[in-house]
Amino acid sequence: MKRTLIWAGIGLIVVVAALLALPLLIDANAFRPRLESTLTAALGRKVSIGDLKLSLFSGGVTADDLSVADDPAFSKSAFVRAKQLKLAVELGPLIFSRRLNITGLTIDQPEIALIGSPTGTWNFSSLGRPAQTPERDEPSPGNAPLDLSIKLVEIRDGRLTVTRTGSRFKPAMLEQVQIQFQNFSRTSTFPFSMAGKVGTGGSIKLAGTAGPLEQGNVSATPLNATLAVKQLDLALSGVNDWAPSLAGLVSFDGTAASDGKRLHIDGKLNVEKLKLAANGVPAARPIDLDFSAEHNLGDRSGALSRADVHVGSAVARLRGTYALRDDSMALKMNLAGSNMPITEVQSLLPALGIVLPAGSSFKSGSMSMNFSAEGPADRLVTTGTLVLSNARLSGFDMGRKMATIERLAGVRSGPDTDLQTASADVRYAPEGASLQNIRLVAGGIGEVTGAGTISPQNAVNFRMTAVVRAVGLAAAMGNAPIPFKIEGTASDPQFRPDMSAVASQGLEKLVPGGTGKAAGDILKGFLSGRKKK
Repeated sequence: MKRTLIWAGIGLIVVVAALLALPLLIDANAFRPRLESTLTAALGRKVSIGDLKLSLFSGGVTADDLSVADDPAFSKSAFVRAKQLKLAVELGPLIFSRRLNITGLTIDQPEIALIGSPTGTWNFSSLGRPAQTPERDEPSPGNAPLDLSIKLVEIRDGRLTVTRTGSRFKPAMLEQVQIQFQNFSRTSTFPFSMAGKVGTGGSIKLAGTAGPLEQGNVSATPLNATLAVKQLDLALSGVNDWAPSLAGLVSFDGTAASDGKRLHIDGKLNVEKLKLAANGVPAARPIDLDFSAEHNLGDRSGALSRADVHVGSAVARLRGTYALRDDSMALKMNLAGSNMPITEVQSLLPALGIVLPAGSSFKSGSMSMNFSAEGPADRLVTTGTLVLSNARLSGFDMGRKMATIERLAGVRSGPDTDLQTASADVRYAPEGASLQNIRLVAGGIGEVTGAGTISPQNAVNFRMTAVVRAVGLAAAMGNAPIPFKIEGTASDPQFRPDMSAVASQGLEKLVPGGTGKAAGDILKGFLSGRKKK
């Protein structure tokens, strides 16, 4: 028994010694020219690798570095550059017949440059196109045929940079990138996964199946995948390049399916701290968007076939089309909602740059709207109608603001303004907002009509007419409409008499007989600008 153990120990020592000696007997660098040639032919790009080292205990061959050339139409720099390349190989053929059968590739800490053109073509689209033909040397251990039956391709801790040629857009960067392809094949489907962290905040995960590879255009390869995006910062990541005013933190969970020509996306989008206008501030509450979209990969256009916007219990429907054109995105959208609780919707007003009078907020009421938006995303023009019903604006005393009219017509004041109805035709553009056909009926005041504008700096300029519930002097004047102006800012609007309108309407003559002069004097006194304190 003791002798058996001794011989077993000697045998083990011999085997270990043989294994330790094999790297000295097998020159891994002898395979490098053939490996570079084969990879170059497979990728259609010049591939260069560093010194090869054999590591039998890890079951593979390592190279000091790796460089894959870019498509010359995009860049003269490397498409991929890595510090280390690891090759998993079959040890039997390597030891006994000096054949390098590769079963796996692992690329450590690569720098990957993705470059897109204005027409939507990418520098990786041409991967796999024929480049140079592998050299056909006489058989030898260094150039024996390579078997590329790859079961696993991995990219570990990579950095991926996305840029566009001839574009003003800033590059986007994905860090700590992990990519895996299993049972990789050019002619059949294969599982894949990708994960990474956006350099400016957020993370992305993608997993599914892809293939077969589209010959001549890898970017058109069919795929089915699930996609998860967490807390992506629209502004810092550069995703909002087409609409610089857009900002917020986006999360998405959904699916994507492509046949190589069209991409279908279903999912739920959540946006926190949304900002839609240059003069807007982040919304206090998030919005959710449940949607389906179809994207044409050829002309980079698409449509929202279903999109429901949720703000709390308020729901609006979004539909429309988009098209990417160089550095711009052309939109044609419609947003409509009926009887939405205004207490929910008002949380989005700051994001749109809409300011309510200081200290005021809606406490009740409903909102209906129907808006169409068209044009480049950064210069969008939106038109439509807006209707409020049974709305209470707390903290704003319109009666007090209309002090002159109050003294003329006995308008009641109070801490709140009750709007039985309010409607307007709205046009919103980069140069500001225009409201036409304004009509509101306010409790204790009467009917107010008019039109006006709001600048991007929220300066207001409205010409209005009030038909008040006649008491006092207005009753004596036969319920004549009383013109006034609203100036100042949206947060602090100033109601002033419209002297030119008063003169044109000849209100001084409305009171008959001997009261005309007295009425005229009273009007001049009030319309000279004195206001009730």
